[in-house]
Amino acid sequence: MVRVAIIGYGYWGPNLVRNFSSLPGARVVRVADLRQERRDAVSHQYPGVAVTADIDSVCSDPDTDAVVIATPVFTHYPLARKALEAGKHVLIEKPMTDTVAHAEELIQLAERMGLLLMVDHTFLYTPAVQKMKALIDSGGIGRVKYFDSTRINLGLIQQDVNVLWDLAPHDISILDHLIADRPVSVNATGVSHIHQGIENIAYLTVNFASDIVAHFSCSWSSPVKIRMMLIGGDSRMIVFNDMEPTEKIRIYDTAHSVSTDEEKQRVLVDYRVGDVYIPKIGQGEALSGMAADFIQCILHGGTPVSSCHSGLNTIRILEAAQKSIKNGGAEVQIG
Repeated sequence: MVRVAIIGYGYWGPNLVRNFSSLPGARVVRVADLRQERRDAVSHQYPGVAVTADIDSVCSDPDTDAVVIATPVFTHYPLARKALEAGKHVLIEKPMTDTVAHAEELIQLAERMGLLLMVDHTFLYTPAVQKMKALIDSGGIGRVKYFDSTRINLGLIQQDVNVLWDLAPHDISILDHLIADRPVSVNATGVSHIHQGIENIAYLTVNFASDIVAHFSCSWSSPVKIRMMLIGGDSRMIVFNDMEPTEKIRIYDTAHSVSTDEEKQRVLVDYRVGDVYIPKIGQGEALSGMAADFIQCILHGGTPVSSCHSGLNTIRILEAAQKSIKNGGAEVQIG
């Protein structure tokens, strides 16, 4: 039995407590939050769970095996470091940290202490992403050529991070999970329509050494909510629409080939448009799968799907994108 403490009972904390409480291999023993009304909410719904406003005591509690951190991103590094130094396994909400240096330091600390450090990239546990992973790995769409993501809505404007740091980690983590090639650089642009100078609309292009290209569009200022991803292969193409209640994935048997007519000195493009296939995908809450992966890796070892290295790869892209935005969209190498 893994005894779990959760720090933060705001937007995502209640979902984490609910899922960890339902796992047979885990028991939520403590929840920490600075707000009295949030602690009261825990006590009302989970009377057997201790509550506290003393965050430091959670990290050092000898009756806790693992700490889950669901707090603002600027707190992730100091809280995770305290928990790891106290010998606790750690799960951090996305994004993992606010800098690459902090992420690398936490990974080195976890390895030195022999502890599990994991990031909650929940989308990697969705049946839709798992289906896309199986299709790509089996060669079902041929060689991947492009990855195009749109995640926009009239959303909650964050006070500490811009729209890329808030929304893009979902889809960057999916890119990292699905595409074996490693990106080399980024170009990003963004605009702030709020007084804090935090970008509420941003566009990110991720460049690869190969001919793959990935593009991300993120906005808190859209009148409609769109969660869509296009993945193009040289034989088929995938459309992933997360707003669809059931038919989230469509596979288009569509492609084009290019040849050269040397005699006429022109390029010939041959288009092939075939059937559209809607695969059946499973149901189930992704967060439950993520929580189970964390607990099982603590109990039995192994590497989780959403590992700390996935978290680091995501931060590397985000940090480079931030530099590019501040330099007018200039290309920035991924460190």
